[in-house]
Parts: sequence; structure tokens; C-alpha cells
Amino acid sequence: MSFSLAAVGLVHPNGQRALQGVTLAAGAGERLAIIGPSGAGKTTLLRVLGAALRPGEGTVRLLDEAPWQSSAPALRRLRARIGTVHQSPPIAPRLRVVTAVLAGRLGQWSLPRALGSLLLRPADLPGAHEALSRLALEDRLFERCDRLSGGQLQRVGIARVLYQRPALLLADEPVSALDPTLADAALQTLVRQGEATGATLVASLHAVELALRWFPRIVGMREGRIVFDSPVGEVSEAMLSALYANESAARERAA
Repeated sequence: MSFSLAAVGLVHPNGQRALQGVTLAAGAGERLAIIGPSGAGKTTLLRVLGAALRPGEGTVRLLDEAPWQSSAPALRRLRARIGTVHQSPPIAPRLRVVTAVLAGRLGQWSLPRALGSLLLRPADLPGAHEALSRLALEDRLFERCDRLSGGQLQRVGIARVLYQRPALLLADEPVSALDPTLADAALQTLVRQGEATGATLVASLHAVELALRWFPRIVGMREGRIVFDSPVGEVSEAMLSALYANESAARERAA
């Protein structure tokens, strides 16, 4: 089992309840998309799956481990096996692209190798080049990250996770800054990565059409709860309309 959540609940420090009774599981190599309106709890759920947030209720198992019952070194090793593509990649502006990509494996390398790659000489130029080439960014290998567009930076974040080769691959709005053609190509790259490595792929997507195109399993979230968890062929227009009802009404009022 890649991950298993049972009756997970989480309340943010400001008192806002983000997750309510979430039960969800996936096996190795599965591919599922999480959809739902803004504020549904999608990002919070991905942070729980990434062992970045500890829920206050329920149980969590990730890659056959219980993260919050593990020692600190074991938790670090677990996190090194989980890769996350962020909507806004947490990449230092002055970092070179090659260094940002190679950072994907810092948690797997020895301390001397990691420090050497960060401070002296990139440890694996061919590996970084190959990951970037899959996203048509190989010509940016030595560019500084603060000279990239938002879309290019988002693709660098994807390349970093490709290089990491995690067992659990999480993507939080991974193509929000990309045009439709690049978004489609980037999602195809993530899907192929999961297929090639046997990684489980979980993506939060605002673009429902992309979720339906690339993911065989769709999880609908609303107000911190899972509304449905269905094969893509069973997701109807009525289910989607109900999921986004308030958001659609708000858009009509704004128009």
C-alpha cells in the first residue's frame, strides 16, 4: 500500500477545520486526481500525504510507515521517498537551475555529497540535463532561477521531482502557470514517470478536463470532506455540478 488515511481530521491554528473524516487509500502505481472548489482542503490533504502536516485526528500510513510514530531520522528518510510538485516551487531565486533540479536527491545523498553539489560543483550534470530535457528546458541548465518565467519555474519544480524518482509523487496544481499545450505535456511527463518507476501519483487539479483526461481515478473534495471517489468513467456532469455548485454560482454573480 502506498498510503492509507483513516478518519483523518485537521484543524488549522486559526481554528479553521480543513479536513473532516477523510478516509483514502492507494496502492503502488495508482494514479488519482483530487478536484474540488477553492478551499475544499486539497492542498491540506496533499501536505498530510507528504508528511508535512500532522493531523489531529485519525491514522496515517505512508509507504508502509506510520510517520508520526517514527523517529526523526526515520521521518527524514520517509520524506526523501516522497516528492512534491508545488504550485509555486520553493526555489531560492539566486539558485541555478541545475542546482535546483539536483536538490531533488539531497535527502538521499550523504552530507558531503549534498554540500558539495550545493556549494562547489553540481554532482550529476547528465541527470539534471535529462530531467530538464523531458520538459524542454535543457537550454536553461545554468540559468539563474530568478530569470525564469513563472511557467518555466514551475517546470523546473517538476524536473526536480522527476530527478528525485520518489515512490509517492504528489502534485499540487502542478501546471497552473502553463498554457494548455505545455500543461498537457507536463502532465503526460508526470504520468509516464509514475508508469516507469511504479510510483503512486496524486495530483490536485483545478482544471477538471485535465483530471479527466489523465487520471483513471477521481476524488472530489468539498469543505474538507471526500464527496466521491470514483473511476473516471463513472464521474458524471451531475456529480461535477454538485461539487462546484457554490463556486459556479459565485462566478455567475461576478459576471
